[in-house]
Amino acid sequence: MVDFLSDEEIARQLQAKFDKEESLRKDSEEKDRILAMAYAKIHSISDSDSDATIDPDELVRDNSPDLFADEEKCSKKTSHHAGTAQPSRYPDMSGSKSVTSLQKRVSKTHEISDSDSDEDIWKSIQANREMTSRTSSQSPTVKKRKHEHHQSPAHKKRKSLCDSESMKSEKNHSSIFSKYKSSPSKNMKTEKSQSHTVTSQLDSPKTSGVSPTVKKVPSVTHAMSESDSDTELNGVMHASKAKPIQSSSSSPPFKTSSSLKSSKDLLSLDEKPLCKYGKECFRMNPSHLSEFHHSDMDSSSVRTTHISKKLSGVNAKKSGLDIFKENQPLSFYMTKVTGIDDVYNEYGSINIKDILSTSMGNLEASCQFNFMFEVDWIISQYPAEFRKKPLTLVHGEQRGGLATLLAETAPYPNITCCQAKLDIMYGTHHTKMMLLLYDKGMRVVIHTANLIQRDWYQKSQGVWVSPVFPKLPADQVTGDDKVQGDSDTHFKQDLLQYVGAYRAHKLTVWEKHIKAHDMSAAKVHIIGSVPGRHAGDQKSCWGHMKLRKVLQTRGPDASRVKSWPVIGQFSSIGSLGPTAESWVCNEWLQSLSSTRGMSVTTKANMTLVFPSVDNVRVSLEGYPAGTSVPYTMKTAQKQKYIHQHFRQWKSEGRGRSRACPHIKTYVRPSPDSTEISWFLVTSANLSKAAWGAFEKNGSQLMIRSYEIGVLFLPTHFGCETFPATSDAQEAVARSDEVVFPLPYDLPLTPYVKGDRPWMMDVPCVRAPDTNGNMWCPPL
Repeated sequence: MVDFLSDEEIARQLQAKFDKEESLRKDSEEKDRILAMAYAKIHSISDSDSDATIDPDELVRDNSPDLFADEEKCSKKTSHHAGTAQPSRYPDMSGSKSVTSLQKRVSKTHEISDSDSDEDIWKSIQANREMTSRTSSQSPTVKKRKHEHHQSPAHKKRKSLCDSESMKSEKNHSSIFSKYKSSPSKNMKTEKSQSHTVTSQLDSPKTSGVSPTVKKVPSVTHAMSESDSDTELNGVMHASKAKPIQSSSSSPPFKTSSSLKSSKDLLSLDEKPLCKYGKECFRMNPSHLSEFHHSDMDSSSVRTTHISKKLSGVNAKKSGLDIFKENQPLSFYMTKVTGIDDVYNEYGSINIKDILSTSMGNLEASCQFNFMFEVDWIISQYPAEFRKKPLTLVHGEQRGGLATLLAETAPYPNITCCQAKLDIMYGTHHTKMMLLLYDKGMRVVIHTANLIQRDWYQKSQGVWVSPVFPKLPADQVTGDDKVQGDSDTHFKQDLLQYVGAYRAHKLTVWEKHIKAHDMSAAKVHIIGSVPGRHAGDQKSCWGHMKLRKVLQTRGPDASRVKSWPVIGQFSSIGSLGPTAESWVCNEWLQSLSSTRGMSVTTKANMTLVFPSVDNVRVSLEGYPAGTSVPYTMKTAQKQKYIHQHFRQWKSEGRGRSRACPHIKTYVRPSPDSTEISWFLVTSANLSKAAWGAFEKNGSQLMIRSYEIGVLFLPTHFGCETFPATSDAQEAVARSDEVVFPLPYDLPLTPYVKGDRPWMMDVPCVRAPDTNGNMWCPPL
């Protein structure tokens, strides 16, 4: 006979089991917490520690695949890879740390020293635990730090930097933490993805269900303070879904330490001790650069790395119209960046509030074409008197994304949503354009930034702003296809063709507005892409074939630019095919190499600007900036041939080396980098989806996505070539000629041994970023 347990007995057994499991869980958490506290004390490097504590060569370089060998060599090197804890996904590493060692580095506590094991640390903790628990009062060191934390900034100047004896005494206290606490970086929401993604869509991916994880460590750049919570010490920060930010500010608050509040608080170069590693030092965070002298590096980069006294509100005395007038006739800008020196936001820089300001015109209605929207933030960027004006949002959202957008726009009766048709699978609406209707004219703005707060905050973006196109006399506005008031570049005709390609009833009113305005003042060519399989005459109207057509009819002379290279710069890379001749070095490069009057084109040498891991690591945003640079290892392994063409992102002339690039530009410069034959700023990344690919033996061009950009040709500005500079102030000062302000430095900076392109799905745990974080994406 079976004995049945009563309900009470079952409940008691279950409760006992639960209590036991709960006890084990709490013991485990307590052990992890104490371990983390120990690592914070043992492995954190205070501001006074010597740079010799850690070898920068060992920290900065990742054990990554050799992506710069030629194609044959690359195919042989299948085992050289880094940042993995799953051999099935990433090949094993050779000649470096083992996978087990790396798993140890990505543990909860993120130990930095490989010489210390968990068992050794735990034994030392147990040996001292009894002594530690006997005292309930805080140590003098902790009291001192709390006292210093509440001191005024005037008392926080670090005189010990000039006193070697003081530095030595401070090194003896391993438990001393940094005087300021780094603000936790949130893993940014990248451009959202549709439910089905393929590598051809990588030029504009959207966030998938699982977001990467940024892990906080007691790092080289920002040692944790005593006030840090256990959660921070355990080192896990999960990125939450970004919510619309209701703020009248164009940028989120930027946290800095009290010791870096103003430039006058920084020690002069003569007072600073010399850093042992000089210009090779890997510690690029502002606090370290403010404390140590780095020889010749300081003279060139100190003004770009020191955080300015005014982090927002730059150009406060300049209206949007003042900025616009100052940068004519090119009217090419970069967006203002929070966290760089004000001088770099003073010339050739504009933000969204400047564009939408009352000084630019009395707005009656606007139409925003874009990929991502934060509706509350968008409304906050308009002046108060324009926030109830009619606003059309042209988007490519579907299913869940569409429902979310409609819910966000519901509180605003003045907003109309227009869905772009995406007829070909995996296409996106990636265009970024504004149509601004005023009482006395119309303005067109073509740019590279999503309509979300972080894209206008600390990223490098490009903007072209048209003049105000006046209204045509009523008798010149006709209902037929004849275009009146067009420019020599056929700007109006091309804009009408682009907007008409949407085949959207909600955009017919904007087609009428375009027809009703005189756009003869436009001096740029529109280079657009719309989804479809384009054949016949339509094939040369879109994508790289449109660029080829314009360059063959209005571009540079072949004899003049025969030896000039082509440079592509972008923030994402799609699947380009198994070989270089599959697409990128064949039809795409042939279009960019086109010259006037030449049907058969000699292909130019090609270089490609794409950020390295270090470019992302030392950026203002740190590793989370890499979510806007969505290149993946899966795609990279299929096209190793492309990496030999890569160059680093460097923009010292514009002060934006640490502003991660989301801008996309293509240019043909002279070998000595002093002039350019043309310049294109566009939303199109390096992908077939954006530029189009031939089908049926070249008889048709297949494009998946919507894109738009503007092409600058010197002939429309009265010169054969543009003199070029990366200094926007110089471009403005040389008023006697049209000087083009490039967004990055020429000549380009090559990758060196140990560098690799940024890949958002590869862990980065060898060195923390600007904010003291490691990068641990889900495997």
